[in-house]
Amino acid sequence: MSDTQLAAPKARAGKGTGADDAIAAMIGRGRAAMAEFAREIDAHGQDRIDEAVTALAWSIYKPENARRLAEIAVEVTGIGEVESKVIKNTRKTFGTLRDLLRAKTTGIIEEIPERGIVKYAKPVGVVGAITPSTNPSATPVNKAMMALKGGNAIIIAPPPTAWDATKPTVDGMRRELKKIGLPEDLVQILPQPVTRESTTRLMELSDLVVVTGSQVNVRAAYKSGKPALGVGLGNAPVIIDATADLDEAARLIMLSKTFDHATSCSSENAVVILDEIYDAAIAALEKRGGYMASATEKKRIVERLWQNGKLNRAVIAQGPEALVEVFELSPKARSCKFVMAAETGTGKDYPLSGEKLSLVLTVYRAKDFADAKRIVRDILEYQGKGHSCGIHTKDLAHAREIAEDIDVVRVLVNQAHTFGNGGGFDNGLPFTLSMGCGTWQGNAISDNLNWRCFVNITHLVTTIPEDKPSEEALFGKYWAKYGK
Repeated sequence: MSDTQLAAPKARAGKGTGADDAIAAMIGRGRAAMAEFAREIDAHGQDRIDEAVTALAWSIYKPENARRLAEIAVEVTGIGEVESKVIKNTRKTFGTLRDLLRAKTTGIIEEIPERGIVKYAKPVGVVGAITPSTNPSATPVNKAMMALKGGNAIIIAPPPTAWDATKPTVDGMRRELKKIGLPEDLVQILPQPVTRESTTRLMELSDLVVVTGSQVNVRAAYKSGKPALGVGLGNAPVIIDATADLDEAARLIMLSKTFDHATSCSSENAVVILDEIYDAAIAALEKRGGYMASATEKKRIVERLWQNGKLNRAVIAQGPEALVEVFELSPKARSCKFVMAAETGTGKDYPLSGEKLSLVLTVYRAKDFADAKRIVRDILEYQGKGHSCGIHTKDLAHAREIAEDIDVVRVLVNQAHTFGNGGGFDNGLPFTLSMGCGTWQGNAISDNLNWRCFVNITHLVTTIPEDKPSEEALFGKYWAKYGK
C-alpha cells in the first residue's frame, strides 16, 4: 500500500538523545502494561483478551465514533471520502472482530496427540506499528486488535501529516481500555513531532515491527535489526473474461474503484478485457459511470497525474470533479464516477500501467485469454508483483489457470477487489488492512496480516510410537529408477 507522505527514516543521531529516552520510556510503559494484562489473563483467561479486543473494536465501530473519525481523517489528510471511511471503520473492524473472537490465543491453542505435540501461544512483546495516511484510523485499530489478541502492547507511528487523525483514534482505544479496567498503555502513539529519527528508534526498540505504508518504510523496518512484517505495493489488474456477466462485473469494478476515492492498495488499477467482448464491456463500464478518455485527454492524464515523478496530490484520492478539472476532460465527463484510459504497453515508459491511487482506471485489450494473462503478468512485473489480481468469469478453469501461472498471493474471482482482498463476509480470507505479498515483493508473509503474526508458539513435545520407515520405503523408487 502506498503512502506518499512519510519519507524514509534517516540514520538516527547519537544514542542518549531526548527522543531516544522518550521512546525507551514508552517501550517500558508498554512492557508494564503487558505485565498487568498478563495477570488479568492468568485470572480470567481468553475472555479477558477478548474483552480487550472488543473494547478496541467498539472504540471505532460505535456509530458516532466511526463517523467522527472518518470526518477527521479526511479533514486532516485531505485523502479519501467520508462515507467510505465510515464503512471502512465499521466493516473492517466488524469482520476483524469476528475473526479474532473465533480464535484461542492464550495457553493451549492446539493439540495433536498422534504427533505428541501441544502448542501454547505466547505474546511477541511490544509491537511497533507504522501506519499510513490513507487509513489513519482503521489501520491503527486493526493492528491494535490483532496485537492485543496475542497479549501484546502496541505503539503506533503514523505519518507526521496524519498524526492529528490517528491521535483521537488512539485516545478512543485508550478510553475503552480504561473503562474495562485494563492499562491504557497497551496502546500508545508516538508523540508529536513524529520524525524519521523517532520512527527509526521505535523500530529498533520494539520486539516486532509491522509496517503498512511506503515501501521505503518497509525496507527501513527490515534494516531495523528486529523481526519485521511489511506489506507490498498494490497495483491490482483484473481480467474481464469472455464468459463474464458484464453488467455485474462493471458494477463490482465501479463499487471497488470508487470506494474511498481509490485509496486502497487493492483498488483495481487496470482492467484487461478480452477482444471478443471489449466493446460490450466498455459500454457496461460506461453505464456504471466510467468515462473513456480520448487520446488527447489520455496524454494530459499522463502529464498531470505525475508531477516530478510523484503522484499529483491534486488528483490522488480525490473525487471525480478534481480529475475533470485537472485533466481538462470533456463536459461529458462531468457526471462520471471514474475515468478510463486505454493503454497498450507496460513498464516505466507506460506510467498508466502502475499504481495510481486515483479514480483513473487503465484499460487493456487482450487478443485472447493467454494474451490477457501475459498483460497481467507484465503489469505485475512492473509494479505490484505478489499482491493480487482478479478475474470476472464463469469459467473457473480460467481462474485456476491464473492462480497456477501468476505470482500473486490472492486471485479474486467475481468480486469487488477492494472489498474482497482484505477479507470478506463472502470469502474465506482473514479481515485485514495489511496484505503481505510474499518473497515476490520482499515480504515475510504471503497472507493477510492476522493474529497469528502476533504470537510466539511453544511446542510441548512428547514421545510417540516410533515412526521410522525402512530404507526401501524412502529410497526404493529412486534406486529402481537410477540404481544405488
